[in-house]
Amino acid sequence: MKLELTKPLAVFDLETTGTNITSDRIVEIAIIKIYPDGSEENYCKRVNPTMPIPKEVSEIHGIYDHDVFGLPTFKELATEIVEFIGNADLAGYNSNKFDIPVLAEELLRADVSFDVADRHFVDVQNIFHKMEQRTLAAAFQFYCSKTIENAHSAIYDAKATWEVFKAQLEKYDNLNGDIQFLSEFSRANNYQFLDFAGRLAINEKGAAIYNFGKHKGKTIKEVMNTEPGYYGWMLDADFPLYTKNCLRKEMEKIKAEKEALKKETEHASLENKLLELKNKFK
Repeated sequence: MKLELTKPLAVFDLETTGTNITSDRIVEIAIIKIYPDGSEENYCKRVNPTMPIPKEVSEIHGIYDHDVFGLPTFKELATEIVEFIGNADLAGYNSNKFDIPVLAEELLRADVSFDVADRHFVDVQNIFHKMEQRTLAAAFQFYCSKTIENAHSAIYDAKATWEVFKAQLEKYDNLNGDIQFLSEFSRANNYQFLDFAGRLAINEKGAAIYNFGKHKGKTIKEVMNTEPGYYGWMLDADFPLYTKNCLRKEMEKIKAEKEALKKETEHASLENKLLELKNKFK
C-alpha cells in the first residue's frame, strides 16, 4: 500500500535528558520530511539542553554533556525547526505520548508559535502494538528483516521508524495510505485528545472532559461548577505547559458561554418588563 500524501509528512525522533515531559529537555532532534512526490529531506541537530544529562541517560543514547557543550540551545534553533517542519503532518515512534508533547513544551518555552490545528499525528508504535505488540528494534527486525545498529541515535531511530511505517503499509491490507485514517488508527484509544499528554479529551457528546484522576470522564464545565479550585490546582501543578494552555482556552470558552447566557437572560428579562409596562398603560 503506497502512502497517499497531500502535504509533507515529518517523521521525527528526539533524544532527551530523560522521560519527564515537563522538565526534561531535547539533546538531539532528527526529522525526515517526506514530500507528496516521494522525495525526502533530512534535518538533524544536537542541542544544548542547558541542564546536565544524567549519566544513566547518556549511556542509553550516547550523548554526553561534552557532546553538546557550546551548541545552540533549543530556543536558538526553534524557529528553523518549525520552518523545516512547515505545514507537515507528524509521525514518530511513541510520538503521541512522548516526542510530540516534549516538542510542544520546548516550543512554548521558546515562545515560538506552532499551529497544530490542521495537522495529523501518526504514532507508528500504536500501529505496531495494535498489530504485533512489540518494540522498535523488534518492529525493525519483524517488518524490515534488519537489526538496528545505532539504537537511540535520533537520526537512525527516525530512519528505522520511517522504514517500519512503509513496511506496515505494505503488510496490512486494512491500512490505507490516507494520513487522516492512519492518524485516527494510531491513537492509543478512541478518545480525541485536546492536549498531547492526553490529560484532556473530547467525549462522545463533543464536550471537553478531564481524562485522568478523580474527575476522569467529567466535563470541565461540570468540575468548574462543583470544584472551581481544581482548575487553579492544575495550573500550579507539574502538568505540561501545552495542557495548561488547552485548559485555559476551554475555561475561557465556558466563561464566554456563561456571559453570553447572562446577557441573553438579562435581555429577555428587560423585554418582559417592557411588555408588562406596555400592557399596564394600554
